[in-house]
Amino acid sequence: MESLQNIKRHLKGVQNIRQITKAMELVAANKMRRSQEIALASRAYGFAALDLLGTLSRLEVDLPALLQKRPGAKRAIVVVTSDKGLAGAFNSAVLREYENYISKNNIDPQDKSVSFIAVGQKAVNYLERRTHSLAARFVRFGDYTSLEETDPLSQKLVDGFLNGEWDEVIMISTHFRTALRQEVLTRTLLPVNPAAVRETLQDVIPETGRFADLRARLSEQRVDTAVTYKIEPTVKAVMESLAPHLVRTEIYQVVLEANASEWAARRFAMKSASDNAKELGEELTLQFNKSRQADITRQIIEIAAGAEALS
Repeated sequence: MESLQNIKRHLKGVQNIRQITKAMELVAANKMRRSQEIALASRAYGFAALDLLGTLSRLEVDLPALLQKRPGAKRAIVVVTSDKGLAGAFNSAVLREYENYISKNNIDPQDKSVSFIAVGQKAVNYLERRTHSLAARFVRFGDYTSLEETDPLSQKLVDGFLNGEWDEVIMISTHFRTALRQEVLTRTLLPVNPAAVRETLQDVIPETGRFADLRARLSEQRVDTAVTYKIEPTVKAVMESLAPHLVRTEIYQVVLEANASEWAARRFAMKSASDNAKELGEELTLQFNKSRQADITRQIIEIAAGAEALS
């Protein structure tokens, strides 16, 4: 049987770990609520931006380059993870979806016609090992990301598309459903097309709760519905100014959803760790009490035997 000293040392270590994980759980719960509020508050504008993107791309006018489909095969893949670990299966789920995507589309990670962009330190570490090089890396967006913080990422994707570095931009990230449910989605960010926008809307609109009514309204709309707009000063000027802003808004919304998902996953992971530490501590306490009782019993027997021998 293990000595009382070793059991006590082990029990002390488990108790210390539980204190740490419990504190991290409380911090994660607080940050999850805050990031969830920000993500939910921005959804209405994000949904409207996505819908407007799809509508503009169907207009019978000269579309800006961001909305024009190209015949080229150059592709940029954006992988969004967290900067830190201790978030359960959050990062592994995103990276697994990335592996499934490149396998399904027969993409060679070493192919130089494919550009890889990492958002989050975990994505940077993973893609550096798997790909020939990274076109860009973005880390430390912050717990509560602002629109200005995501501007470098938006500008990189828009400029790369306009300059012909890639003809298609794919983004793999986590969408926040509930505190216990987050889903990894693969979106076609650029170029914008009505079918892709409609599919994205169907993926991100919640089935219950706030904004759930948008799902019914979306199902009633036809993709090819004709919409009449009066645009001033000119169609070209407005479209060229509006398209980058709408893409910027969509990217910001993706990062917000990933932030909320990360903290929800981290809270659940820390809660599981705290519960496991509590259970292990109870087992060690029981083991310690049994060992101590056995030691006391042994000492009593030895004292009784010695007294009997002297009598």
